Amino acid sequence: MEETSVFEKFELQLDQSAKDFLREAGKWAYFLGIIGFVGIGFIILIAIFAGAIFSTMGSSMPGMGAYGGSFGTIMSVVYFVLAAVYFFPVYYLFKFGANTKKAFKDSDSEALTTSFGYLKSHYKFVGILMIAIIVLYGLIFVFGILGAILGS
Repeated sequence: MEETSVFEKFELQLDQSAKDFLREAGKWAYFLGIIGFVGIGFIILIAIFAGAIFSTMGSSMPGMGAYGGSFGTIMSVVYFVLAAVYFFPVYYLFKFGANTKKAFKDSDSEALTTSFGYLKSHYKFVGILMIAIIVLYGLIFVFGILGAILGS
């Protein structure tokens, strides 16, 4: 005979305050997702025109010389990469908001469960990104110290 723990029998019930908080959080997540997609659009526009901008700067600034065009290409690639990285957390946040709104509008438990999956994905992506940034900063710090020691 299998025993079940108390936690396996536990069923979570949300009171009206919790539902109101979740509904409002979903609306704000939806809004922030839309604003994030607009921001991604601006980043892509900057990436598209970065080559032309830096080519113009290169021809008008004596210090840039012939490097303006290649620097513009590098900046375009950097901005496209930033837009791609920024897309995923914004997409997950938008989907969380959209599914939360749908769940409350239609009283759909499956949509609410899906929305929590997107929220988990959002925070997981942001967490992994933070770990990567911290590691990158650590490497920059270590190589900076090594460069200072070897340079003196």
